[in-house]
Amino acid sequence: MGRVVALMDDLFFQMKLAETAKQLGVEVKVATNGDALLGLLESAPKLVIVDLNSRSQPLQAIKKVRQRRGDIRVVGFLSHVQRELAAQAQAAGCDEVLPRSSFTENLAAILSAAKD
Repeated sequence: MGRVVALMDDLFFQMKLAETAKQLGVEVKVATNGDALLGLLESAPKLVIVDLNSRSQPLQAIKKVRQRRGDIRVVGFLSHVQRELAAQAQAAGCDEVLPRSSFTENLAAILSAAKD
């Protein structure tokens, strides 16, 4: 079973992520702050998803994830008009930054890539 951890405080997206993961047989754990996200890295996830509009310093969390695990795939999502934030996320260590709409459309494929 694939393991995915996520940083997001948007309940709507948490539910969408959980439901899609359940359908695919992917285990997902969600943190609402950076420290909790770092704790979830102990489960050796294959993918980290970060809501770049989270209120809990997502860029800081990405940098810390990169310090601990340079080999893990990090996908961030945000509003499509936030180009500066997208650039900052990539500089912090995001492998891929997607507009929220594209992230939602491709969520099943993104999660499937984390399967064993």
